[in-house]
Amino acid sequence: MSQLDLFTPALTDGELPPVALTPEIESLLAKNAPVAIGVSGGKDSGAAVWAVVNHLNQIGHTGPRLLIHADLGRIEWADSLPICQQLADLFGLELVVVRRPAGGMVERWMSRWDGNCTRYADLACVKLIMPWSSPANRFCTSELKTAIISRELTRRFPGQRIVSVSGIRRQESSKRAQKPICSEQARLTVKTLGTSGVDWNAIIEWKLDHVWNCHKWHNLPIHEAYSTYNMTRVSCCFCIMSSLPDLLRSAGCEANQDVYRELVDLEIASTYAFHEDTWLGDVAPHLLTDEQRTALSGAKYAARRRELAESRIPEHLLFTEGWPTRMPTYDEAVLLAEVRQEVADTVGLTIGFTDPASILQRYAELMAERAEKQFLADWTEAKRELKALNKRLKEAYEEANQTV
Repeated sequence: MSQLDLFTPALTDGELPPVALTPEIESLLAKNAPVAIGVSGGKDSGAAVWAVVNHLNQIGHTGPRLLIHADLGRIEWADSLPICQQLADLFGLELVVVRRPAGGMVERWMSRWDGNCTRYADLACVKLIMPWSSPANRFCTSELKTAIISRELTRRFPGQRIVSVSGIRRQESSKRAQKPICSEQARLTVKTLGTSGVDWNAIIEWKLDHVWNCHKWHNLPIHEAYSTYNMTRVSCCFCIMSSLPDLLRSAGCEANQDVYRELVDLEIASTYAFHEDTWLGDVAPHLLTDEQRTALSGAKYAARRRELAESRIPEHLLFTEGWPTRMPTYDEAVLLAEVRQEVADTVGLTIGFTDPASILQRYAELMAERAEKQFLADWTEAKRELKALNKRLKEAYEEANQTV
């Protein structure tokens, strides 16, 4: 049974809500600002395309319109890009596909792991850092979607204020429930190109039944993740935000199974579970080789050893925003040396700073570097404030002279 079969329409045709609007959005659309609708292949972005294009047609908007898709590489569902193209063809719009030059999501996680191992070896972090993004650190969205999309839009529309549309809805999560209809998108502000722009959550008030009714009534293309695999959402085929049932369903798609095994290999190498406390390797172990299943068991044991070792580090020695905040004592440096060596042996890393003397020296270097950076930042901020104050004084002086 598919997601569509599970839903029985409760509305009649014509009862879809209007797009959510603010005075800022209405003003920009009235001025024919360029509108770019982000599409992923999922149900919400498809509904957003219909709703926004329908509204633009109703108000006589004649500015540029396009669909834009951030391709995340091998971790994408095979059907995602075709669905985006079908939407573009259906509405007669250009589909712009953008990609991170350094590779997709899998490459980003792998390079992050390599970088984190180097950081740990150099004592640039006191605890080993996992390769994966997380709900609290969704660099997957900011780096591989928002940044890449914004870069393309500012290149395409120099000198303009751009409207970037997303299909997020309040009903999806408590965090999205707090999202505004419209907000400034800092990445669309490029002084050299004269651009600025806003994010517009056009269907933020829509409910799930509105989305599915929109697809049914207007014959919008349906992703195979819903129709064939009964997924509840479409993003990466294996997403750090997915539910366990969705991960299992995705693993049932043969086209996703090579990347599944690749991600399990990274779990094994890093000793970090992909999905909070859920090991991706436990989702579909029958898809793994005997060697992978054995290695995964060893990785779980190594993870417990690593966590136990790092739990010995006093909280005041942990880094804050990437920097130490206080020097360890000699005895604490001895402890750090023991912990670092145990973690390195457990994970299979070659590291430096494994004796108390070198650790104390490294902490001193980092604290001095942090103090220097903070001084420069404070100095820059002071100069900015002084410049602003001088400007206000000059304006006040000129105003006083005009009054006289």
